[in-house]
Amino acid sequence: MIGDATAEIKEMAKGGLDHPSTKPVLTGAAVGVVGAAILPVITWPVGLVAGAGFMLYKRIRP
Repeated sequence: MIGDATAEIKEMAKGGLDHPSTKPVLTGAAVGVVGAAILPVITWPVGLVAGAGFMLYKRIRP
């Protein structure tokens, strides 16, 4: 799974916003930040990484 995630991240870096996984992962990151703003025990960087990581996982393993 780590190999798949690494390959997907590299493809996203090469493709930019044209890659089909970029927009959902960025949306997940934004949702994570909003969730962190609502919950006082989570900081926004943790929310960002958690949201982006979850959406990347969903793109790799639907």
